[in-house]
Parts: sequence; structure tokens; C-alpha cells
Amino acid sequence: MTKAQAADRSDRFTLVSAPVSTLRTAVLRLQILGPLRIWRNGVELDVGPPQQAYLLALLLSRDGRPISTDDLIDLIWDQDAPASALNVIHKYVGALRRLLEPALPARETGSYLMRQGNGYLFAARPGTLDLTSFRALTRAAKDDRAAGHPADALDRYVEALRLWNGSTADALARDSATTGLHTALDGEFHEACCAAAELAVALDQSSRVLPSLRLAARMAPLHEQVQAGLVRALAADGQQAEALAVFRATRERLAEDLGIDPGPALQEAQRQVLSRPEAPAPPLYAPDARPAQLPPALPTFVGRARELTFLADLLSEPRTSPLIVAMDGMAGVGKSALATHFAHQVADRFVDGQLYLDLRGRSADEDDLSAGEALRSLLSSLDVPERDIPASVDARTGAYRSLTARKRLLVVLDNAREATQIRRLLPNSSDCLVLVTSRAPLVGLAVHDGAHLLHVDLPDLPSARSLFRRRLERSRHRSAAEFATRATAVDEIIARCGRLPLALASVAGWLSARPRLSLAAAATELRDDADRPGAFSGGSPLSDALSAFAWSYRRLSPEAARLFRLFPLTLSAGATAEACAGLGGTTTAAARASLRELTLATLLDEDDRGVYSAHVLARAYGHAMSLATDPTSDRAAATTRLSRYYAQAPGCLDTPPPRSELPPPLAG
Repeated sequence: MTKAQAADRSDRFTLVSAPVSTLRTAVLRLQILGPLRIWRNGVELDVGPPQQAYLLALLLSRDGRPISTDDLIDLIWDQDAPASALNVIHKYVGALRRLLEPALPARETGSYLMRQGNGYLFAARPGTLDLTSFRALTRAAKDDRAAGHPADALDRYVEALRLWNGSTADALARDSATTGLHTALDGEFHEACCAAAELAVALDQSSRVLPSLRLAARMAPLHEQVQAGLVRALAADGQQAEALAVFRATRERLAEDLGIDPGPALQEAQRQVLSRPEAPAPPLYAPDARPAQLPPALPTFVGRARELTFLADLLSEPRTSPLIVAMDGMAGVGKSALATHFAHQVADRFVDGQLYLDLRGRSADEDDLSAGEALRSLLSSLDVPERDIPASVDARTGAYRSLTARKRLLVVLDNAREATQIRRLLPNSSDCLVLVTSRAPLVGLAVHDGAHLLHVDLPDLPSARSLFRRRLERSRHRSAAEFATRATAVDEIIARCGRLPLALASVAGWLSARPRLSLAAAATELRDDADRPGAFSGGSPLSDALSAFAWSYRRLSPEAARLFRLFPLTLSAGATAEACAGLGGTTTAAARASLRELTLATLLDEDDRGVYSAHVLARAYGHAMSLATDPTSDRAAATTRLSRYYAQAPGCLDTPPPRSELPPPLAG
């Protein structure tokens, strides 16, 4: 190769590869290769109502080419366009401009959605839109292949294919008029997969393209070229059994759906599989294993900008030990969803893989995962054979630390109960990130291991609305119009759920199963449940959310559990320790001990005035437990003691007076 040729290839690599690296770190990032998604500064944005999202998807799919307003109207409404359709499009464009550029002054065009003639186009900056980057990379791959550089071409193809997260039908398919849009885009992916498979087989690097080929095969089960490429790549990777299974399944689908036999490409792929010698068994121990165990990110995740910014800032700071972040919060508040979402955002920085382990600290029906069991699972995930895992916990700890030394690993330890569960599971490298979730603050992990504590609170009302709307829209039974016109009912449902994400998800699932039930009727039903003692204990849409408190409740001492059951008898605004002493008929010191236990269990919350309160669903769960456990006479006596306490403490019904002014609790 001449110096001029080398310089030309270097320049071309810089120009083409820049978009993808920029795509991962850009302030604004848009995805159309799969479900439509937008991120700004690493935080995912709510695209808005379905028609607005569809308008944006149409513009993105054009990749810098304009589309007229007449065509937009036809594609969005077909034959049912209202008289105000053009004004609606202008309104959607304005809303999208403000979404993409929040600081944009009113009536300004901005940098992305541009007016051209009688239409609009999306002007993608380098690295902003995945479709633009995909096409740049595939063009470069074709150039490299034509120039006689197959290895470089394969690198470009692999990088391009990794940008796909599913069919563009998720964003573009609405009716027969739009079928051609997503079919053409998906066809580009299928073509690139076939070209990459051919190169990978020739270069003996089939494993690099198998994930993308499997995705393409799921997207196009009757596409013979794609299925043939998958068969050849599997066989070249030594997976002859799976290759033949893919061939047989495709042959059966072709016969059942189209009434035809496999064509020449599939037949030749089968012949190559049958003529290939049996591959040797892989080694049992692979010290360079790259696990990828993260659970799927929650598609309905919204908000949490403050927490995501906090995590991103921590990750950017220099360090000499693993970065450990322990997230705590009440049951169902979304700690695991936040940890998983952020883990997916930064996973590509940890080249040695991602480990995930559920420590079972939230389950009321099974024991926590012991340190020995957890270490066995982690070592197995790092491809240590069962026979080589040491017997003692100390030896397993040493083996785990040896394997993780100088590695860049992301470790998610979900549902921890206490710091001692975590300490032996920390990797031995400053390039590692450990995300821990727990209901109680893991103070010991901060004191002894340098962990950063992050309290995950309830989402604010706008985020709760967005979460609830996104959950409902995924059911495809609820329109954006219904959500907008039933704002009062929506807010009542959110209030009945106490803005708790798990409760909102439960109600949204319940509504999806009852598509004819209006939002107003659902709000009324939840209101009736709240007024009926014990209605939440089963059959209610909130029963699953309430059961999330069972783990915390069952670990309480008898004294704290009794106070928790009686606490719903207090005012909803909260109660002081002295009021709780009167409620329980105990000393103030004993009440404080129980309150401290309940606060650490995230069943109660204490404000800066020393007033304790409970989430609306925690109160409901405590009330249900009291009805099932406490005799009516005990509840009546507790109510009497609390009333007499309030009668002897004037003013405490509004603002708790100084503790020195409060009389002692009544005897009994």
C-alpha cells in the first residue's frame, strides 16, 4: 500500500467513524432504527402523543430529505384528515422544536426541523441520528471492500449493524400506506447483514455478526438471503446443530406461508453445513469471558434527570478504587429501573462485560442470597467451571478478586438487604462500576467502602403523568386524546397511587386488561377501594404494589410492626414521636426506637421538624395488616389514646409544638 493510499484510508476512517462515537456522547441523540427514542444529555425524553411521534419518525426516516405537508397529512390521517390538519402539523413541529432545543426562543426555527418549500426536513448533525451514521458506515464498508480491504469493510459493517435495535416498523408502521417506509429501511439492514455475513465467514470471524443476523432473522423470518446468511455464519462458528435447526424452521415457514421450497441460497447454505466437519468442543474454562447480563432496559422509563446527572458526574471523576453507588428508596419507587437504565447507557465503556445479580433482599418468600452463593454465581458468570470454584467463602472471594483485577466491569447488585451482603462482591479494579439497590440506606458501605449513597425519591407529578401515559399508550387501547381530556381523572389516579411507579404500572396494566373502562371510572373504582376496609388486600389493581411492602414489614420487630399497623390511625399530615407514644401506649423512648426502625425500612419518613408520615400505599398496607392482625378492641383503645393525647396537646393538630410543651402519654 502506498503512503497516499494509507492517508486516504485514514482520512475516510476519521470522517465515517466520527458519527458513531459522537452518537454515543452527543448532547442530542435520536434513534429510528428500532423504536423511536430521543436522549438529551443521556436522559431519555418523552416524544409526546402518538401523532406527534409519528410525524417525527417520518421526518427522521427521510434522513435529510424534505417531505411535503400534503404527504405528511396523507401519511398521518390517510382519508380522515380533519380540516385543521395543517395547523396540527405546525403545532407538532413547534412542540418538537422545543423538545429538541428547550432554550429555543418562541417562533424560532432552530437547528433540526427546517422548513423547505411546502414541507419540512430533519437536518441531522454528525452523530445525532443513528440512520445517518448507519448509512455512512455501510457506504464506507462498500468502498473498503471494493478497494480490496475486506477486514476494514467487516469492521465498518459490524459497527453499522450494532446501531439497529429492532424493526423500524415500531416507529413507522401504521397502515398499508406506510408499509413501504419501514420495509425499505429494514431492507437496508438485511442487505448489510448479508454482506457482513459473507465477509465474516470468509475471514473466520462469524461470531462478530451473529447477534445482528439473529435480529434480522427475527425481523424477516421469510427472507431467504438473511436466513441463509445466518445458517452459514452459525456453521462457520461451529454451531452446526443450530444452523440446521434454522434451515428446517425456515423451510417449514416457506411451505406453510408461501407454499414454496427453499431457494438456491438456502439450499447451498444447508449443503455447506452438512459438508463442514464437526467442530471441536469449546474449552470449559474461558478466562477472557465477556458476560452481558444486564436485564432489558424498561421501555417506559421517563424522568430521573437529577439522578442520571449525578451518576454521570460520578463516573467522570478520577478514582483509585471501584466506583460504588448504593441507591436506596421505598418499595416500588424505581431503584432497579434507574440502575438498569443507567447501566445500559454506559455499558459500552466497560469492555470486559456486565454482571447482574439479584440478591433477593426484597423477597418475603425466600431467603437472601448468601455471600457464598453470590460468589459462586459471579464466578460461574466469568466462566469458571463448577469443579474449579473453591469450597470456602474466603477462597471464592480471593478467586473473584483475582479474576476482576485490572478489568473494566460493570456490576449491578440488585435488592441488597445490608452492606455485609455486598462487601465480598466488590471487584478488584478502579475501572469498575458497581450499582447497588436497596430499600434501606447502606451506610456501612459508605463508611467502610467509600460508596456514594443516592436516595431515590418519588417522581414529581409531571414525570408521574408521563410514566402513566407511556404505560397506557403501549397497550394501544388508550388514545392521547382520552389522556388529555381526562386530566382530572388521571391526576386522581396518580394521587391514589401516591406517584409510586410500581403502583402506576399496576393500574396501567389493569386498565390495559379492561380497555372499555374509562379513566374516570377507574378513578372512581380506586376511590371506592380506598374507602372500603381491606379492599386493597386482593383483587384491586393496587394489590401487587401493596404486596411490595411485605418484605419490609415481615422483617420488623414486633414492637415496630405493631406501631406500623396502628400508624394509619394518625392524621395524614403525620405525627410526632410523642403522638406515636400515645397511640401505642408506650414511652416516648420506646416509640422513637420503633420509629427509627420503620424509617430505616422506608415504611415511614421523617421530615426536618421531627414529624413522621407514611406513603398513602404504606398506610393502606398497614391498615390492611391491622384489620387482619389486631383485635377491634386494641384498635379502638389506640384511637382513644391518640384522641386524648391530641386533646391534651393544643395546637399539635396543625403544627407540632416544641416537645418540651407536650404532656407525657396517658397511662395504658
